[in-house]
Amino acid sequence: MQILETVWITLQDGCKLAARIWLPDGPRPVPAILEYLPYRRRDRHRGDDAILHPGLAESGYAAVRVDMRGAGDSDGLMNDEYTPREWADACEVIAWIAQQPWCSGAVGMIGISWSGFNSLQIAALRPPALKAIVTACSTDDRYADDMHYMGGVLLNDNLQYGSTLFTWTPTPPDPDIVGDKWKSMWLQRLNAMELPPASRWMAHPTRDDYWRSGSVCEDYSRIEVPVLAVGGWADGYTNTVLRLLENLPGPRKGLIGPWGHAFPHVATPGPRIDFIRYVTRWFDHWLKNEPTGIMNEPMLTYWLQEAEPPRVSYTERRGRWAAEQHWPAQAIAPQRWALSPDGRLETSWLDDGAEDGGAAIARRGEPRHEGLVPFTQSICSPAATGIVSGEWCPYGNGPDMPGDQREDDAGSACFDSPVFTAPLQITGRPVIRLGLSADSSQGMIAVRLNAVAPDGTSLRITYGLLNLTQRNGHDRREPLTAGERYDVALTLNAAAFILPAGYRLRVAVSTAYWPLAAPLPVRTTLTLHSGTLELPVRDSGIASTPPPCLGRPPVPPALPSRIIVPPQRGRLRLIRDMNDGDTTLEVVRNLGAIYLEETGLRLDALGRETYKVNALDPCAASSRAVRSAGFHRGEWHARLEVSSLLTADDGGWRLVSSLEAFDGDSRIFHRRWDDYYPFFSDIAPKGDAT
Repeated sequence: MQILETVWITLQDGCKLAARIWLPDGPRPVPAILEYLPYRRRDRHRGDDAILHPGLAESGYAAVRVDMRGAGDSDGLMNDEYTPREWADACEVIAWIAQQPWCSGAVGMIGISWSGFNSLQIAALRPPALKAIVTACSTDDRYADDMHYMGGVLLNDNLQYGSTLFTWTPTPPDPDIVGDKWKSMWLQRLNAMELPPASRWMAHPTRDDYWRSGSVCEDYSRIEVPVLAVGGWADGYTNTVLRLLENLPGPRKGLIGPWGHAFPHVATPGPRIDFIRYVTRWFDHWLKNEPTGIMNEPMLTYWLQEAEPPRVSYTERRGRWAAEQHWPAQAIAPQRWALSPDGRLETSWLDDGAEDGGAAIARRGEPRHEGLVPFTQSICSPAATGIVSGEWCPYGNGPDMPGDQREDDAGSACFDSPVFTAPLQITGRPVIRLGLSADSSQGMIAVRLNAVAPDGTSLRITYGLLNLTQRNGHDRREPLTAGERYDVALTLNAAAFILPAGYRLRVAVSTAYWPLAAPLPVRTTLTLHSGTLELPVRDSGIASTPPPCLGRPPVPPALPSRIIVPPQRGRLRLIRDMNDGDTTLEVVRNLGAIYLEETGLRLDALGRETYKVNALDPCAASSRAVRSAGFHRGEWHARLEVSSLLTADDGGWRLVSSLEAFDGDSRIFHRRWDDYYPFFSDIAPKGDAT
């Protein structure tokens, strides 16, 4: 194939975007596939690009990888994610691609995470040349399913991802590409950092117009092109796949594996699949009008996970491929359970005499009782409840998965089913409804659905969070009234899991989920009065549609490089001070250090986080993230250092951030921010930057 290292795309306002293009051998013109994102094509993202885009070119496509405005070597400035400027530029890029002599005029988009988000957002703008997209690990709802909030609860991922973007947004262009103007471009980017990304997102604690912009769920009908939506059960964005299948008006397919946050040909946990071959069958159908048969296959193909001992990292997850011809699937129906006194989880569909939770549950006989048995159970979880939660968005290449849940179960109100005598297949999103009261004006709940093995080990199937001040909707915050009873509903994350015979189901309710959720500076005691679980159960008597054959991927090509510091990601070390009650979790966030032979560049990308919480003093909690990025070639040495510290008092969050930039040994830029965000809207946010 022909590889064009740097091609300039000039936009209508004169801004030039840097692209890397892979052109296939053989007859041209051919359809083109665009990936459009801010992660630098020359260095940071070069390893990922070296697998995906040559694979697309080998399949007869022009693969085009573009750095967005203000990123990599491209002109301009970028201050936030998913902006109208970003989308307008992309529409111009698509039109430019369609007009090139090597392009047939048909363009597709592919992307993961950021580029998966904007594939959906740009499809909603309907650029004429865009004919189909593939979106992986993305969201249709920026507030409900992204790294900032979950159920209105502030995630610590807001800080860690914000710190990552804080580092990479103002990185310098490559002097080998832009020449001597690299430093002036760099200073423009640094001076344009008016607010750290994490601070910007904390200024929008409810689902307001900021989050609605770019959330394609606001109007699914805007997307008319065919959509292949891809996710992994370990990833933070899996709910999107099922919502897109249910709501998009046009042709669509869904693929969900056991994977973390990565494309399925390189993802962990496995099994991996030959994803490039799968997506080229998709694009062959829609961009080349070739009969690949892919649209005759089921709408949803998914990895049906099986029970196994919980671990914080997996090479592969046990299970098998399954499929549904349509989604929602007619074979899946809700099964209603009740949270009952003495920690019991009872189904209201049990046949008389079927007390063991066996096959009668799967058959869903007549209700045993119509009403719920009231109870009273108070819960005030220890501050470190959630320590075995795993990451909100696991990447699968380190200790970032949920472990044995028994430690978190000990700090929760638990409700257990009888032992199952027949398997139960859960496929979809469970719903929890609780009647509760609180002794504070604010609080949160975390609800986990676990599979409890005969030996007592507890495997998390799925979970959800809810900020109780957003109980009436995520567009508002309303303080709780102490002692008043509220009825709340919480939809858990999607799952596909076979609960085997001999296991129990467990619903675990806690008032903390640290450090996945940023800890509140109060210890709220909740009193539970009633509760139901609505479980999506697949009828084992209805045959599953055979899934397509998903072969193993070929060995990916090696990037010509030398690893100096290996990449590492995940929860490394837990420290408990038995004297003062502090619990500290240390997390590593290293892309590593690597020498790239093709560009003669050494790239350093290192980071870590430290989360602290105190058993007796919730105001002592803190979340700290530090990052560094360095670029070295000959006498060129450019480096950025960022740090962020999140704390809270009884009125709100405080985020202190700093950014430093170095040209060689000289510090050329330094800025510090001190921002405060109240818990309730009657106090205005305030901040200071120096």
